[in-house]
Amino acid sequence: MAFRKADWPRRLRSTEWFGGSSRDHIYHRSWMKNQGLPADLFDGRPVIGICNTWSELTPCNAHLRDLAERVKHGIYEAGGLPVEFPVFSTGESTLRPTAMMFRNLAAMDVEEALRGNPLDGVVLLAGCDKTTPALLMGAASVDIPAILVSGGPMLNGWFRGERVGSGTALWQMSEAIKAGTMSREDFLEAEQAMSRSPGSCNTMGTASTMASMAEALGMALSGNAAIPAVDSRRRVMAHLTGRRIVEMVKDDLKPSDILTRRAFENAIRVNGAIGGSTNAVIHLLAIAGRVGVDLTLDDWDRLGRDVPTIVNLMPSGRYLMEEFFYAGGLPVVVRRLGEAGLLHKDALTVSGGPIWDEVKDVRNWNEDVILPAERALTAQGGIAVLRGNLAPGGAVLKPSAASPHLMRHRGRAVVFEDIDDYKAKIADETLDIDETCVMVLKNCGPKGYPGMAEVGNMGLPPKVLRKGITDMVRISDARMSGTAYGTVVLHAAPEAAAGGPLAIVRDGDMIEIDVESRRLHLDVPEAEIAARLAAWTPTVAPPAGGYARMFAEHVQGADTGADFDFLRGSRGKAVPRDSH
Repeated sequence: MAFRKADWPRRLRSTEWFGGSSRDHIYHRSWMKNQGLPADLFDGRPVIGICNTWSELTPCNAHLRDLAERVKHGIYEAGGLPVEFPVFSTGESTLRPTAMMFRNLAAMDVEEALRGNPLDGVVLLAGCDKTTPALLMGAASVDIPAILVSGGPMLNGWFRGERVGSGTALWQMSEAIKAGTMSREDFLEAEQAMSRSPGSCNTMGTASTMASMAEALGMALSGNAAIPAVDSRRRVMAHLTGRRIVEMVKDDLKPSDILTRRAFENAIRVNGAIGGSTNAVIHLLAIAGRVGVDLTLDDWDRLGRDVPTIVNLMPSGRYLMEEFFYAGGLPVVVRRLGEAGLLHKDALTVSGGPIWDEVKDVRNWNEDVILPAERALTAQGGIAVLRGNLAPGGAVLKPSAASPHLMRHRGRAVVFEDIDDYKAKIADETLDIDETCVMVLKNCGPKGYPGMAEVGNMGLPPKVLRKGITDMVRISDARMSGTAYGTVVLHAAPEAAAGGPLAIVRDGDMIEIDVESRRLHLDVPEAEIAARLAAWTPTVAPPAGGYARMFAEHVQGADTGADFDFLRGSRGKAVPRDSH
């Protein structure tokens, strides 16, 4: 069912700034005109913001200036006035201690920029991992018409005839170095092949996953997620997005109209089908919290459990985003889910129509990249949510990236109190560890790191790697990169730094994992667990001040999205009082 359009013309939000002859209206218009804008651009046409996360410190987004110009062309064509502005850009590859620590800061920047400026709608320009959820969170909180366009993935990397997946190859090769099966000279040569064009990761990492989530949620035009950054069709997508946002403003089509529970359920199932990043769990929970949709970890487990992973991309599969685009991209996956009865076909998108209308006629051009269900990488590709006395608030695991033989396992805990303790011990040949053990990393959750860094996919001990072992069970309150792989249990909640049971695990404790039963159990008597928790004292010192202190005091757990407690819920598009 198509969206019911608002009457047009009507009084726009920007009219409060520009639509009159008072001193204040003249003040606002005259200063804008120093940029060479003709007077008739302020005749009541929609003013459209272009929220740009361009930054040379965010390599994934360093090409977004060009896309912004293409968006402007579309806005002008459709009768709007485009105004580009920058917001905080969270660069995954460079920002310390971790880009996740600043996702909420970027979302605050977006929200206040939209709320305080004369904007009727906004195009969100994103790319790198945290920029997509941050922009969607900020826009959802203000609830003016919004649409997202991604920067797109980089081209395939190639090294000695083999595909090089950004991130995934890095983890594989660094382990090969420790195992003695790759020379450092070869590693340095491979570095030159990893990132050979503009764009975000070319694997189904977090950047590509979140671009797919934006499309599955209905917040981006159909086909947006997979177009390579350097493909001319990425510019076309930006141009068409500019045209579309003007019509969305005229129709008053807002994020709250699109980001419904049905939209989030579609996105969760899409994530299972593409073998998407575990980071999507945290980000979708946070976005849902901004619009008042009661989304939980249990929804992730229930909705994704029977969804087969049919996208054959690294880190779960063989190919990269370039091939995914050539095969037909996300629309093919969405159609497959619809045909299998796993899609709310009537969910509204930024097109103004239902998602099914966008995908019902698409074709799959390569069934080795987008697989038939009977050849799925895994029959249950959704995120598995494990619970038990070790993680009563839940923990997550990505089945499509895990080793089948470790999905049910009992092993002796080898404990690392924090990431520095891990780094100090892991290469020690005297470390009492073998492939049957369970590696446990503490104090790397939202409060603990701080920011919840992507360190959960701990590299294995060199002495184990030299035996030809490539995977072990690993448990932590941290995240891992969407480009990573392995039998890795993440986001254990409550986190260790907040006094969760993970904090009191000791070397030698036995731990059981049973993914089929969704069980994560610390095999220690309950009385002993209670005694350890009663004796526990925090080991992570609170930050002295600044944003880090605000983060530590207000960040919520990973099981609810790691947003700030005071940011949940939409606060609407109220026009601030004029100070002049």
